Amino acid sequence: MPRTTVMHIGEIAELTGLSLRTIRHYDDVGLVTPSGRSDGGFREYGPADLSRLMLIRRMKPLGYSLEQMAELLAAIDVGADGDETPAAEAALGRFRRDARERREKLAAQLAMADEFIEELDAR
Repeated sequence: MPRTTVMHIGEIAELTGLSLRTIRHYDDVGLVTPSGRSDGGFREYGPADLSRLMLIRRMKPLGYSLEQMAELLAAIDVGADGDETPAAEAALGRFRRDARERREKLAAQLAMADEFIEELDAR
């Protein structure tokens, strides 16, 4: 975890495992907006930005599109504002179910890969 609450893009990249280019792209498309800018114009990120980027990073292996990421983040933002709506709760429910299904598919693929490797090792 960072020593300060204000982090620059390099530190955020290191903590998230995302590239600088990817983080900048997420800013450009509106997924993550830095909490602030330094006097020199450099992006400054806080703990909430780090949390948001980590959520996005966790969605990537499940194959979510940028549009789907934006939809989930919008639903989460509604709940964070204390204005939980039926639509936001329904969206979160859909994402929970979908994420579980995607994980099950990945687990099945991993099991097949393990079987394949075992077969190769047996030869």
